[in-house]
Amino acid sequence: MSTIKAANITDGTDTVATGYVVNGSAKSWVNSTQVGTQAIRDSLNISSLTDLGTGRTQTSFATNMANDDFAGSFYQMGAAGENYTNFNNTHTGGFGDKTTSSFKTISWSGSAVDSGVHDIIIMGELA
Repeated sequence: MSTIKAANITDGTDTVATGYVVNGSAKSWVNSTQVGTQAIRDSLNISSLTDLGTGRTQTSFATNMANDDFAGSFYQMGAAGENYTNFNNTHTGGFGDKTTSSFKTISWSGSAVDSGVHDIIIMGELA
């Protein structure tokens, strides 16, 4: 494997320090569904999903994070996820049990509920 070492990256007009690119880029993301059989639609650095019950998912990284202090954000929409104008379908939820190799989420709308659209972005340092 080759290594390129540069302090800055430029497009000829704007210049940015490589530290911003390396540290500010998403290290993992996933677009999935919890409805029916949980499935990954598309992803980066995600190896698998584990169905832990209604509204609950364990997501595993393909490449581990350096520690469990990574930050995450996710968006969820109800089972009728294609109806993006129906904001009453939007769920809340949270992260839990973060480790260097995986994390758990729960989708919530008064009680645990499977989410039709389950989008997650992870920021942090890779191992």
